[in-house]
Amino acid sequence: MQRTVSADLDATTIAGTEVVLSMAVAAPEAYEAVDEQLTVLVDGEPAEFRTRQDRDGSRLHLLTTPRASSLDVRYRATVTGQAAPAPRDEVDLVRYVRPSRYAESDRILPTAYSVFPDLRGADLAQGLRTWVAGELSYVPGSSRFTDGAVDTLLARRGVCRDYAHLVIALLRARDIPARLASVYAPGLSPMDFHAVVEAWVEGAWHVLDATGLAPRASMLRIATGRDATDTAFVSTVGGSLQLTRLMVTATVDDLPVERPEDRLSLR
Repeated sequence: MQRTVSADLDATTIAGTEVVLSMAVAAPEAYEAVDEQLTVLVDGEPAEFRTRQDRDGSRLHLLTTPRASSLDVRYRATVTGQAAPAPRDEVDLVRYVRPSRYAESDRILPTAYSVFPDLRGADLAQGLRTWVAGELSYVPGSSRFTDGAVDTLLARRGVCRDYAHLVIALLRARDIPARLASVYAPGLSPMDFHAVVEAWVEGAWHVLDATGLAPRASMLRIATGRDATDTAFVSTVGGSLQLTRLMVTATVDDLPVERPEDRLSLR
């Protein structure tokens, strides 16, 4: 399998803004080959940045704009082959069953136990994915960046991150470890960064996508975390950033057919 992805970001910042980018393919060493290029320009000039990789393979690129500046970021990657399934980590199985900022599993517990009370394991995970898909309407621009799973459940609408947060909260409430992965998703329309769920069932992390907007088999991991708090494609530490343009592309040499019932891992 060969996947080709890109992300172009234009923004403006005020002085003293530390920018954190999370746009690069995770753990490039896990694939047969990764040919990638990241270009960062500040006021049209090449800028220095620092690269940090966490234990899940997510990569962060950090830079500081010392003055009010225009920021232009260009990322390109061609990825050949597939990564091995994510391994078991006992700490993760504790971390990802706890409530988090956008996945308030403690507040949503009664709902979680009223839906499919007799299902367990992989059947429960698939049932909850199907239930969320049927309960929500995908409406671009309908949610706020502060909305969590409870807000989404009440509003009955949202975008990919809202679908993911609700599925994660329901799974955790039923003691199934669940986490959010940001991905490049060939076949997604309209094209953008995408958010999906990974649930730990039957001894592996299985990817779930209640939106059903793209085939899971060709998705490419960018970042992994508790929820959108950990996986934003751009964030700041101090200062301020105003996004003015974002364009994402993702293609694969042979787009697979999506079958929601298949149990798949992000590869």
